[in-house]
Amino acid sequence: MGIPKHVRYLVVGAGVHGLSTAYHLAVQLKTRGIGNGQDIIVLDKSSVGAGASGIACGVIRNNYSQPAMREIMAHSVEVWESDPKAFSYYPVGYIQAAPEVMHADVASISKQQNEIGYESVLIEGEKECSKYMRGIFSDWQAKNIAVVLHEKRGGYANNLPSMKALAAKAEGEGVRIFSGIRVTGFRKHAASNSIEAVETSQGVISCEYTVISAGPWIKNIWELLELPKYIVVKDLDGKVHDNVPMWVFWFLREGTLGVDPATQKTNSGEFPPVIHVDTDASLFSDLNGKLITNRLWGIYYKPDFNFGGVQGGLMPLKIDADPDEVNVDPYGPNSPDYIVGDDFVETWVSALAHCQKRFEGKLSSYKKEASGGIGAFTPDNFPVFDVFHDNCYIIADSNHGYKMIGIGKLVAEEITGKKQCLLEPFRFSRYTEGRLHPVSNSPYPWS
Repeated sequence: MGIPKHVRYLVVGAGVHGLSTAYHLAVQLKTRGIGNGQDIIVLDKSSVGAGASGIACGVIRNNYSQPAMREIMAHSVEVWESDPKAFSYYPVGYIQAAPEVMHADVASISKQQNEIGYESVLIEGEKECSKYMRGIFSDWQAKNIAVVLHEKRGGYANNLPSMKALAAKAEGEGVRIFSGIRVTGFRKHAASNSIEAVETSQGVISCEYTVISAGPWIKNIWELLELPKYIVVKDLDGKVHDNVPMWVFWFLREGTLGVDPATQKTNSGEFPPVIHVDTDASLFSDLNGKLITNRLWGIYYKPDFNFGGVQGGLMPLKIDADPDEVNVDPYGPNSPDYIVGDDFVETWVSALAHCQKRFEGKLSSYKKEASGGIGAFTPDNFPVFDVFHDNCYIIADSNHGYKMIGIGKLVAEEITGKKQCLLEPFRFSRYTEGRLHPVSNSPYPWS
């Protein structure tokens, strides 16, 4: 099937945001009697879920110190819950265990979650936290945990199966998905600033509206659209910073311990919530007892049959190289530059052992397979959802992507004329206006 020469809506990227937008837009057009899925095409330079969405850890959580992120994630969890079987979604919940330095942040998250009807339980004090966690895992032994937040909703999803399900839903509405087509440029109307056509590796497609959901490739598309490489940012203290890079990259570090996923069952024999631990306790090697770090560190993990073991990761590392010199391709496990090594393995498995005794002596069980990826982050590490050039909607998730499946539904509403208040805090104008999101004490840039 050849690509069309004209289409009403052209979506770039067949990851979670592109597929979700295409599907929900098709539903909106049909529901309102103003079109259908045949009006929409999705282009991807590789294939469905070939980028970040296809290798994501798959954690679904609402654990954010920023009110706007909490509200938008509550909406996304509802989308995951709308068809858990198709989305390969497991609503096991999510637990964050944190040290005293993060106590106030976590308590605030709990309070505001309950204010919006998102059920969670807060446990405070080291003795109480230890008792609560040992009530779930008898071998719990993480140190310096002063607060635990147990989200009863959320959990995780199997990434590639969920992307294929989204693609099937979109195609079921008539959306056409084209793989192996690279976007090479954009053409603007002579008399306006709007996009009239998209140039691709297989020809030019004229269009009325474009949606960009390119994940870690957003920097390249952003520059093809002639948007600013450097911007002005007013911080939360009112200080103005000039020439701030719009995009920087972080190295994402995840892997799998090759044990039976049932190893991680709870005391009651059930599969547990996703576990996220941040602590300032010293971390020692489970291999030789040497100190790995005495600074704040974080880990997340879950049993996962899709990955074939206990899967999770550590804090990402900022890539200090000039963003222009960072090679996004080849992406993920095929990258020669951004693959986790022995240092990650020792640190991550030692962190597992720090948290639960059952993981002691398990370094040799780590699955030695290529793993890793990079993310394109905004100046404040939070997403940008906004319209540029009058008819080009950019979904730039700043690596919050996979869990935010509901963004596509909100964007579809906006494209068809209904402004969404949940998206307002993520407009591009926030940088010059100083409306940045609050900063947490977490070691993760996305918390």
